[in-house]
Amino acid sequence: MKVISIGCDHAGFLYKEAIISILESKDYKIINHGTNSSESVDYPDFVHPVANDVESKKSDLGIILCGSGNGAAITANKHQGIRAALCWSKELAELARLHNDANILSIPVRFVTRMTAFEMVEIFLQTNFEGGRHARRVGKIACT
Repeated sequence: MKVISIGCDHAGFLYKEAIISILESKDYKIINHGTNSSESVDYPDFVHPVANDVESKKSDLGIILCGSGNGAAITANKHQGIRAALCWSKELAELARLHNDANILSIPVRFVTRMTAFEMVEIFLQTNFEGGRHARRVGKIACT
């Protein structure tokens, strides 16, 4: 069973709740870091815990959501062991896993439909890193 850590700001709340419902019906274990309403909040408060879970291997992968997806991705990528990918299509979500070994999916909820978000999540969670020539490149991402 894969463990998925998820967090969002107020803009992503409704999508997050729907994604959790779908994933739980497919027997994923979910660690929900909130937010748990559509009241205005600061996205880093909910993204850092997701990044910490993925970085410490408490969860296998992460999903973060905010209005543009940018703030959430930027925040998550401050963590040394994180490769958060901002995606707005299922093709990008697949390539993020295949070629970049992304471990967090950042969803820009104001720019994608719920159906696209669900498709991206499904593909992101089911796609494995291709390795090969991509492993060398991914190995050069982290600062030492």
